[in-house]
Formats: sequence, C-alpha cells, structure tokens
Amino acid sequence: MTAISVSQWHPALRAAFWMAGALLSFSAMAVGGRELAAELTTFQILFFRSLIGLSVIGALALQQGGVNRLQTQRLPLHVARNLAHFGGQYGWFYGLAFIPLAEVFAIEFTVPLWTALLAAALLRERLTRVRMMAVALGVMGTLVILRPGVGIVHPAALAVLLAAFGYATAHTLTKKLVATEAPLTILFYMTLIQLPLGLFPALADWRLPSPGGWPWVIAVGVSALTAHYCMARALRLADASVVVPLDFLRLPLIALVGALFYGETVTWSLAIGSLLILAGIVINLRAERQ
Repeated sequence: MTAISVSQWHPALRAAFWMAGALLSFSAMAVGGRELAAELTTFQILFFRSLIGLSVIGALALQQGGVNRLQTQRLPLHVARNLAHFGGQYGWFYGLAFIPLAEVFAIEFTVPLWTALLAAALLRERLTRVRMMAVALGVMGTLVILRPGVGIVHPAALAVLLAAFGYATAHTLTKKLVATEAPLTILFYMTLIQLPLGLFPALADWRLPSPGGWPWVIAVGVSALTAHYCMARALRLADASVVVPLDFLRLPLIALVGALFYGETVTWSLAIGSLLILAGIVINLRAERQ
C-alpha cells in the first residue's frame, strides 16, 4: 500500500492536522507559564516571550527580503494594538499562576463575543440580533463561572476576564491593520513593541531563570509563535466555521492536563458556564456562515 503524504489529504483533514498543532502549542504555553510563575514575575515571562519571538521573526524577515518588508506607515495603530495585546497577555499569564488552567481557557473563550461588541463600536460592523444573543450567552456563562455573590471572586479570574477584553481590542485593531500590513510585519511590531513593555517593569525585581527554567522559557516563546502559525495555516485550508469549533477542544484538553499534572478538578459551575459561552460562539458562527 502506498503511503499518502499530508499534502494529499483532504483540506479539512489538513486543517484539523494544523489545529492539532495549535492546540498542543496553546497547552504547552499554558503549562510553561504555570511552571515559570514559581520563579519569574509575569513581566519577566512576557519579556522572554517577546525576546524569543523577536529573534525568530527577525531571522525570518532577513531570510525573506530584509528590513524593507517591515516598514510601516501605521506605527500609532501598531502601538495601540500592542498595548491592548500586552495587557491581555499579562492578565492571561497572571491567571495561569493562581486559578485552574481550564478556568483560564474558559474565560478566554469570551474573546469572540467582546470582539463583536468592539467591532460594532469601532469598525461600524452591524450588531445583529444573533450577535447580541451570543454576547448575552457569553456574559451569562462568565457570571456562572465567576459566581459573584456566592463566594469571593479570585482577582486572577478578573484579570483573565480583562485579558479577554484586551485580546478582543487587539483583534479589532488587527482588522484595521491587515488591510495594509503583512502578517509578518504585524508579528514583528508585536514582539518589538512588547519587548520593552515587559523589560522595564521586570527590572524592578530582575532575576534570570534557573537552569531548569530555561526549557520552559523556550517552550513559552516558541509555542506562542507556533500556535498562531498553525491557526493561520488551518484557516487557509478551511472556513472559520470549521476551524473555530476545533479550537474549542482546547478546553477539555487543558482540563485533562490540569487534572493529570496539577490535580485540578472541573466544577459544575465551570462546566455549565463553559457550555453557555461555547453555545454563544457556535450560534454566532452558524449565523455568519448562513
């Protein structure tokens, strides 16, 4: 029997293959962030993440045509996007240190819902009845997970919620940038601008990773790039309505990782809240597809 190469697979199957890479990358980044939180501050983790990313992207830019490919006329928009994205990254990594991994990912899944609201406000996109229903389900799911009034809401959970809003702002501004900027340019300025944003606060309590911490530093920096690369390759092969639902597998996968390595359990509130958030996203995806 002749073996079939990956390039000969059906596009949907190849998209699933790339999404598997994205899921593993996101999980590796989460575990790396959790491990590094024991010895580095969040700002230091973000600095090393940007340093590794800038080195890789800079090398790619030189290989593909030099610094001319990285010129931009929209630096203020790059700065605004990366301030929002850096805030999102800080809240996400901060949350990894204090609350269950599955809870971090569940709250992060509200990003598409906040993006719909911001796109309506900033890009004048229509806020349809279906989109409003999706946002409402997302808000309900978030409240079920956080359970305000039932117990004390952990500050890290609120940080992740603010991170989701920061990511949504960055996604909305990215829509403005992609009209004129290449993906490599956007990634280059992301790492370049966020490097000092992580470095200067980190200097207040500077420390280098331990010998055992360096592999996790590299894992965080590399997986951050491979996650976005794999997601982009998947979206080139299949519609978002096919790819995005596969991304939902991140939640049970990271819940399994949390259970196996950190003894974390999935509460009923987390499960029900996650289902509400995912239901809102699925409803919105189906409406957009039609």
